[in-house]
Amino acid sequence: MEINAVSIRPFIGATDFEVSRAFYRDLGFQEVVLSPDMSLFKTGTYGFYLQDAFVKDWIDNTMVFLEVEDVQAFWDRLLTVDLSSKYKNVRLVPIRTDYWGRECFVHDPSGVLWHFGEFFAKN
Repeated sequence: MEINAVSIRPFIGATDFEVSRAFYRDLGFQEVVLSPDMSLFKTGTYGFYLQDAFVKDWIDNTMVFLEVEDVQAFWDRLLTVDLSSKYKNVRLVPIRTDYWGRECFVHDPSGVLWHFGEFFAKN
């Protein structure tokens, strides 16, 4: 069966919704407020929902991979934004190379782990 998907949008929780909203705007996403307790954050045609909801086990186990065109350029921009000094608990992990490609990591203020990477070969 073919799905013919148009988009996929994961739901992400936050320990402090307002702090997380500011963090994702600073990271470079555009915010679309959907309700007082949910926003859509977009980049191009991709996005995710940020909820004013905290479930520790859920957030502690949430990881998102976002493919970028140039992970080095993305990493360089991350360093200029200096999110880790502006937001408590935010950590940046430098680029690592693996058999499939390269990626860097960002832990958001709630602990959600983001992988920003590029593949060596497009599949």
